[in-house]
Amino acid sequence: MSEATDLAARAGDQDPRVGLRAVAALRRLLEQLEAVQVRSARAQGWSWQEIASELGVSRQAVHKKHGRP
Repeated sequence: MSEATDLAARAGDQDPRVGLRAVAALRRLLEQLEAVQVRSARAQGWSWQEIASELGVSRQAVHKKHGRP
């Protein structure tokens, strides 16, 4: 997780260009981590509602984002 730590530090940089790039990279990393955890939960038999509750979103939102068509 040193990448995340480095990005978090850069997100607070006084140079907005550095900070904004770090924020964008953190957003991408967060999306990847969420997808990994959702796949793991589904593989372990979790329902969409259980996953949604842990993420603090609706079942529909998590299914729309991570469900397979």
